[in-house]
Amino acid sequence: MASTSVEARSPRHDESTPLLRDSNDPNLESHPHFENGYTNTSPPTENGNVFANDLPQELSPAKLCVVLLAAWVGVFLGAVDTTVITTLLAPISTSFSSFNSISWIATGYLIANAALQPLFGKITDIYGRKSVLVLCNVLFGVGTLMCGLAKDQYSMIIGRVIAGAGGGGLMTISSIIATDLVPLRKRGVAQGGGNIAYGAGAALGGVYGGLIHDWIGWRWVFLLQIPFIVISAALVLAFVKVPVRKTGEARYRRIDYLGSGTLLCALVTLLLALNTGGNTLPWTHPLVMTCLPLSAVFLGAFSMVELWYAKEPVIPVRLLGNRTVLAVCFTNWFMVMGVFAVYFYAPIYFILRGYSSAQAGLRLTPFAIGISIGSLGAGLIINATGKYYILGQSVMLTFVLGVLSVCAFSLTTPLFPQFFDFFMVGSGYGGTLTVSLLALISSVDRSEQAVITSANYAFRSTGSTIGTTIGSAIFQNVLVRQLRAHLGSGEEVEGIVRRLRERFDEFDKLPEVWKRKAALAYMDALHAVFWTAFGLGVLAFACYTQVREHKLHKTLDRK
Repeated sequence: MASTSVEARSPRHDESTPLLRDSNDPNLESHPHFENGYTNTSPPTENGNVFANDLPQELSPAKLCVVLLAAWVGVFLGAVDTTVITTLLAPISTSFSSFNSISWIATGYLIANAALQPLFGKITDIYGRKSVLVLCNVLFGVGTLMCGLAKDQYSMIIGRVIAGAGGGGLMTISSIIATDLVPLRKRGVAQGGGNIAYGAGAALGGVYGGLIHDWIGWRWVFLLQIPFIVISAALVLAFVKVPVRKTGEARYRRIDYLGSGTLLCALVTLLLALNTGGNTLPWTHPLVMTCLPLSAVFLGAFSMVELWYAKEPVIPVRLLGNRTVLAVCFTNWFMVMGVFAVYFYAPIYFILRGYSSAQAGLRLTPFAIGISIGSLGAGLIINATGKYYILGQSVMLTFVLGVLSVCAFSLTTPLFPQFFDFFMVGSGYGGTLTVSLLALISSVDRSEQAVITSANYAFRSTGSTIGTTIGSAIFQNVLVRQLRAHLGSGEEVEGIVRRLRERFDEFDKLPEVWKRKAALAYMDALHAVFWTAFGLGVLAFACYTQVREHKLHKTLDRK
């Protein structure tokens, strides 16, 4: 199609306008180094969506690998930063004497993920994949640097929030780029590759964090990441070259500020209530009692904004009327809640058994390896068969059974069952991530791939935030109750309970006769968290049964 006809028709640009099209279009920003070719096979349509069928040509395998690898470096670093904190929670909280507020060091990162991740997905449609991905690397680097230099727990939490804002974008945008360039039938393999990067980062994160902490201190765990984050940004600048469409409207006007703001307020008020209720404040405290209903009000306002007022919704709420979309989003929501409830408290189990931070991280590597194998294996099976529904039930069942096995852990559980059970959890989790993403993308129109991918990541991020917070609330409440039950009552016991909640290393200072009783109290608290995760896994499995089988096409034009 000639560019003159494009100018004459002045097409309306909206959410359904595809991102990629003929590089001769005058409304397309110049990317002289972009090596893709583009096809244009569709005539103008009555609704003005002239380019509804414009598609990028598939890249050669070598070029595709270069682009995806550049994006996956950020995924790897984000995974490292997510899991490295699991082995550092105890030493960091001990440094700041804040073990009773331990979850905020983790949830600060996850709150930003949940609140801003969907916004980054929409911004890439407006400003382009590369520029936003570079911005995410910058935010991630600044936040990580702040964590390394933090002088108190509040500075640490702020740094984690900023790093979380960038880290969430690294995950989402890499997935969107893969969807831009890979046909649905092969998309599972590409997702498997991305999850290998994630799994490798997750596997190394705990070990890396433990080793560096034991060697030169936990601050250097963050500071040593900075050079690699700079390299990640440089690779994105050099190789990720996806064009972005210009429109007559100013770009900043297309961002859904009101929707993003109400979502952020809903999450912050909910998490504030969950994290303080029964922990630092009683559940009947006015702050907790106010935040819970206020969160519901903000969530309702967010839904209204997205449904009726937002020109380009940050989360397309209307698509939740699609049965498969709704089922996939809630499957991921409940599953990720369960995963993070287990994963953030598993290191405490290992440290309780006498292992160092590095050894605790090493014992979590089967989980990360399982994510990689489960995800890539599911992608290869889907590529060979073109089907995903039965496979999804199988990997979900693997996940649920794995969590059930973790619930049976005791202070004398042998090493092999621990490794195998965490591998089951990881492989079921990784396989489900791949299958559910394919089910989600195949159930919507090609023009909605990016926004629905962002929505799915938003559910996952929200689930991780809520799962960690719920796990913390259950752990802290059960721990206090069981410490009193095992140790007895009295002023001395209350002092021990208070010290154990503030500093985990106080456990090693207990007299041997009390240490055994305290260990049993800790195990009771951990079991409560693990059983909660199992219940969430069952809910995720029930949600997945509502997913429908859709055709997975072998070409980008879905023909």
